Amino acid sequence: MIDISESVMQFLLALIVVGPLIGAAAALLPAPPGLKGKSPDQAVLRHGVVVTGAVLVAAIVLALGFDHSRPSRMQATTDISWIPALDVCIHLGIDGISLPLLVLTALLTFLCALYSYFKTPAGPSPKAFVALLLVLETGTLATFAVLDLLLFFLAFETVLVPMYFLIARWGGAGRRAAAWKFILYTLLGSVVMLLGLLLVGLNSGTFDMVALATDNGRSLTTSVQVVAVLAIGIGLAVKTPMWPMHSWLPDAHTAAPTVGSVLLAGVLLKMGTYGFVRILLPVAPEGMRTFAPYLAAFAVVGIVYGSLACLSLAKQGAKGDLKRLIAYSSVGHMGFVLLGIATMSPTGVNGALFANIAHGLITGLLFFLVGAVKDRTGTTDLDALSRAAAGTRSVAGAPGSAGSTSGTGGTSGTGSTGAAGTGGALYSRAPRLGGLLSFAAVASLGLPGLGGFWGEMLALFGAFRPAEGLSRPAFLVFMAVAAFGTLLTAAYLLVVVRRVCMGPAERESPELADVRTYEFAAWTPLVVLTVVAGLWPRALLGLTDPAVQQLLSGGTR
Repeated sequence: MIDISESVMQFLLALIVVGPLIGAAAALLPAPPGLKGKSPDQAVLRHGVVVTGAVLVAAIVLALGFDHSRPSRMQATTDISWIPALDVCIHLGIDGISLPLLVLTALLTFLCALYSYFKTPAGPSPKAFVALLLVLETGTLATFAVLDLLLFFLAFETVLVPMYFLIARWGGAGRRAAAWKFILYTLLGSVVMLLGLLLVGLNSGTFDMVALATDNGRSLTTSVQVVAVLAIGIGLAVKTPMWPMHSWLPDAHTAAPTVGSVLLAGVLLKMGTYGFVRILLPVAPEGMRTFAPYLAAFAVVGIVYGSLACLSLAKQGAKGDLKRLIAYSSVGHMGFVLLGIATMSPTGVNGALFANIAHGLITGLLFFLVGAVKDRTGTTDLDALSRAAAGTRSVAGAPGSAGSTSGTGGTSGTGSTGAAGTGGALYSRAPRLGGLLSFAAVASLGLPGLGGFWGEMLALFGAFRPAEGLSRPAFLVFMAVAAFGTLLTAAYLLVVVRRVCMGPAERESPELADVRTYEFAAWTPLVVLTVVAGLWPRALLGLTDPAVQQLLSGGTR
């Protein structure tokens, strides 16, 4: 690690939060003549790569300058009075809980910008696409960096508009209905959440999240805490999403462009679970203790429900959509995160935070891979993919072809779902692509040695011994149900690998373009980090555990 002064750390964090917003404004301006390149579209896409790359570099330097010997202490803090009448401040800071999420957001956004430079989604001008992508990055980064309840709400809401337009304007079939469903669900949840945040701030006399965490609910009556947890929890549960508030997610993922799905699964879902850990656990512990068994019950139902939905989509003849299947898998995986949080124990909460990061890496990779499969074959229909019935008339998958830039949206002529003919499984036709899809699938099912294992295992351990005051017999039942869910997860993911990747190639089946250079560049960091997280979990747990211990104790440790 490197020694960086506190003032430089403050500047880096402010740059990380505000930089993408400035970049979004600049993206809408005409490019200088010397930077236009071959076309204005290419120039603005390059601008997106440069801005997100600069933010990623700043995030890495911030992580290197972070004092890893004291991860429970807020670092790089900025505290400027903004609305004195309400005691609202521009309060920024990071600790061992928020730093990994900050770096994950910067990494995934950069990889999405890099991928989009070579494979632009079908839709309106790339200028608007890049600007929306950068606004989305600002909102997500700010959510993990702000330490004021009202600023948290503003950052939390900032992501809604850009994600709505990314789905509605650059998505595939059914994109407008999916975008409306996404924004209506999240807005309704946010209205209730705002009431809960105001209830906490006005009753405690401050909106400062650090002061509220240190107070540990002592200035709030039990009834206020219960109402606050219910109101705030509903808003966070919609964004997570928790069963039964999940129904917007499959439609949004199915319709979204590839980079929209990557950011939605890899970053936006984490905003909800982060709110549970950062706000509800330390600020309203008695309220959380009241609702913890119900939260755990909804979590394990989501685990089993998501797995059964995936099994239903994966079976032969169901005409299941691979993107929709991965979306439902997120309901199950985020169920483990919520179960870990509901235990209110250091082990469970650390497992939830680990699972958050692992899910972002693995599911982000899965959506990248599914986008590549659709680009080459023209479909994500599992029946068509397992028969290899799509893509034989497609030129997008021809060796050496760059593919149509409009293919990502799934509506262009790159070999539609109706294309029939001979084919073969991915192992035979694009072995590296098939191998990566299998790797991501086994990582997602929680294979030991890969990143998906530790978070789920720690969440189960947390349920085995929940926090004092919670019913251990009830949580043992939840643990057993969740453990059964891991078997269902393995079942549907192995079915997907068998159907899509395995099987002999037919004699006349054409080859598909294997992993291209830009795809290799965009996917390699996710593969490497998934392996590192599985083999060296201490790298992440060493950051989160001290911060979680202090958070749960109200800053007394």
